Amino acid sequence: MSKICEICGKKPLFGHNVSHANNKTNRRWEPNLKKVKIVDGGTVRSIKICTSCLKRGVVQKAA
Repeated sequence: MSKICEICGKKPLFGHNVSHANNKTNRRWEPNLKKVKIVDGGTVRSIKICTSCLKRGVVQKAA
């Protein structure tokens, strides 16, 4: 399952966990995605959208 926002293209970021002993292990930050039903050209479809796009009101949610 892809972790990409279909509106803004936000996707996971990669980095390291750094311990007190300065050991580094890989980690990733996931975007906060929600599956939402939207109205698109008169039809209802379901997309994965990040919560920041949802709060901005970029799409019209289906009733």
